[in-house]
Amino acid sequence: PERQATYSPFLPISPKSGRVLYVPMKHVDAKAGTITFDDEGTETTLSITGGRVKLQWKPDFGMRWAALGVDFEMFGKDHQTNAVVYDRICNILGGRAPEHFVYELFLDENGQKISKSKGNGLTIDEWLTYAPTESLGLYMYQRPRQAKKLYFDVIPRAVDEYYTFLAAYPRQDWKERLGNPVWHMHDGNPPAIDMPVPFSLLLNLVSASNAQNKDVLWGFISRHTQGVTPKTHPELDRLVGHAIRYFDDFVKPTKTFRPADEVEREALAALDEALGALPADANGEAIQNASLNVARRIERYQDHSKQSPEGGPGVSGAFFQMIYQVLIGQERGPRFGSFAALYGVAETRALIERALAGQLA
Repeated sequence: PERQATYSPFLPISPKSGRVLYVPMKHVDAKAGTITFDDEGTETTLSITGGRVKLQWKPDFGMRWAALGVDFEMFGKDHQTNAVVYDRICNILGGRAPEHFVYELFLDENGQKISKSKGNGLTIDEWLTYAPTESLGLYMYQRPRQAKKLYFDVIPRAVDEYYTFLAAYPRQDWKERLGNPVWHMHDGNPPAIDMPVPFSLLLNLVSASNAQNKDVLWGFISRHTQGVTPKTHPELDRLVGHAIRYFDDFVKPTKTFRPADEVEREALAALDEALGALPADANGEAIQNASLNVARRIERYQDHSKQSPEGGPGVSGAFFQMIYQVLIGQERGPRFGSFAALYGVAETRALIERALAGQLA
């Protein structure tokens, strides 16, 4: 009762300091549209119009809906219990409550709710430092009713998924296009962008080459993909810059090489020999097949739940995980053949040589 007697949905903005005041109301004149309160010892009466007050957050929703004619509103799960209050305020003011869409909360890498006070979140500005705006748009678009982890490791996947959806769009019929996120993200007119190198591959290229500027990366890209330059592919050039920043801030500090054991050393030596038998301009598929042939001959990397084209055992993912751990200093990476083709057969062999000489770990 005491709080009700001094409550107002309008928070006065002090004429003296310009600050929003959280103070009890001494008088509310609904007819005149004014509120009276003490401002640093001075009794003050203000009109609630003309930008002199700020609405408390609960009535703000409903009054904004009524004033602006909002017909659709998305809000987080934490607002769901108050939605009925927002609706009532809107209806009392003669408006029609909008359709609601409630999205789930975001989680940190450990599955905990993101909190401003904890600082365990990822801001929009931080995301856009390391990836294009469209990747964030796709992340927000996908599975809004499902709690999603929002931390730096999700960025590369979001980037590559966006360009994958974009590349698929021209080949799709209308039914498929309407199910493609980029149709909705670009108001039915997605841009035609050729992205010859995935973001995840760029990150591994930065890692292997220790590139600190775009020119070094473009040297590898232009050699591997004829006719592709920063001028012909400005979107790729933008991604190259993002990859260098992301690597420097998040991959490099956690990069840990490990030495190869005896079985792994034999596997890497055999891989080096197999790569040496390939032409310098071998494509990713040829390199991948050569790598698989090496792994199939090593018992540790045989997967008997799979079958090779010749009818023998398939290859365990542990083989390629070993390659990335020993050569790149990371737990995983994109398709090895694609990486080695972009980095270069000779450069990949040199990397293996350094690993076997103990110069990486």
